[in-house]
Amino acid sequence: MRNYLKFAIALVVFISLFSFTKKDNRVATFVTNKKEILTDTLTWSLLGKIDYLKKADKVYGEIMFPVINPKLKALQGKEVTISGFIIPIDNKNYAVSKNVFAACFFCGKSGPETLMGIQFKGDLPKLKTDQFVTLKGKFRYNDNDVEDWIYHIENAVITAGN
Repeated sequence: MRNYLKFAIALVVFISLFSFTKKDNRVATFVTNKKEILTDTLTWSLLGKIDYLKKADKVYGEIMFPVINPKLKALQGKEVTISGFIIPIDNKNYAVSKNVFAACFFCGKSGPETLMGIQFKGDLPKLKTDQFVTLKGKFRYNDNDVEDWIYHIENAVITAGN
């Protein structure tokens, strides 16, 4: 009987110690980040819904041109929000990607629809490769210049992840 009493007292003390511990701050951060992702008005899934049409190009011969879906055409010139990973193009240009650098379009693991060229509003911010950011800016698509990105975000500002 004494062992049961000791065990019961130890159990009550153990439960009461853990019921007064501080909540983990990482949970709150995760919820905040999740809310920011949910506010995206443009998704990578929608950007991925693209077809290609083989057409002649005076420089490259016959190549595949993107056929932009009507939902994206309706967003042309409108303000959008999108989250993704920063991919440096050179010292002055960045793209935002659905994937991290190791799985980006340049490495052959994705298509060109998984990248958006970024034109920042104001000064160029300091960014790191694979930094996850949320951008807000004007959406522009390109369906005729083979030497340019298919998608762009112009006058972009970082709203999260900086």
